[in-house]
Amino acid sequence: MGVVNTGFKRRARLLGEALRPPKLAAPTGEAAAKPARPPKRTQEVDYSVPIRPREVESPVFVIASVRSGSTLLRMLLNSHSRIRAPHELHLRTVGVQLTPGFSEESMRELGLDQVELEHVLWDRVLKLELLRSGKQIIVDKTPGNVFTWERLKYAWPNAKFLILLRHPEGVVSSLANRKNNAATRETLEANALKYFKPLDKARRTLGGLTLRYEELTAEPERVTREVCAYLGVDWEPGMLEYGEHDHGEFLPNLGDRSDNIKSGRIQAARTFDETSPTLAKYAKAWGYA
Repeated sequence: MGVVNTGFKRRARLLGEALRPPKLAAPTGEAAAKPARPPKRTQEVDYSVPIRPREVESPVFVIASVRSGSTLLRMLLNSHSRIRAPHELHLRTVGVQLTPGFSEESMRELGLDQVELEHVLWDRVLKLELLRSGKQIIVDKTPGNVFTWERLKYAWPNAKFLILLRHPEGVVSSLANRKNNAATRETLEANALKYFKPLDKARRTLGGLTLRYEELTAEPERVTREVCAYLGVDWEPGMLEYGEHDHGEFLPNLGDRSDNIKSGRIQAARTFDETSPTLAKYAKAWGYA
């Protein structure tokens, strides 16, 4: 009887394997080495547990689109003796996984869930970076912050926000000038618009301090003085000589790596007299048209 049962089980297993969809081949070469990019969309999160105490009470988040000068702003701020502005942190893609029935239930008994555990982790990352740098204020300039600013505001009620704007044509032009760019103008505009929509909502909702890339490059002392006043620190002239400070390596996916930013000098922003119909709405809303 045991032999019969074994035979039935073997036939069932073989039949199941035959009917199972084929497995996709594992990516190799460049495809295997290149990580999947996070989706460009606003995070929607349910909050079900109280906020835990934060080690960093008032972090600073730059809310900006890609290619809007946030790396230059980071360099200037990181040149301050009390401000740490590291490379892009991409906190929204740093997650926690709880096993249903085990860690999920265990954490619930502690008054924690996946979302709040992620906030605790993010907070600890910020604290560790402050300890490593010996500074007191931390600034994260990740462009992806535009998709999660509501969550950042919830996680840190005392957070401060720097809203950095750039002429929409300047953003698209900068995207087009990236090394090895092969995208069409239409694709580049569509990519920029994914950032512009949540950025504009943040601009109208968050408060904070709004900056313009064009003014930052034209009047860096005035603009950085405004930022320092907003952050509650004294302005330092050495901020403008960012090339004289150590900001770490220029790495892929962690900020601008162009020759302009590597020069260590603030360079004038390009100006644009015309705006495409697709971008006109934001150009007008941001005072560029």
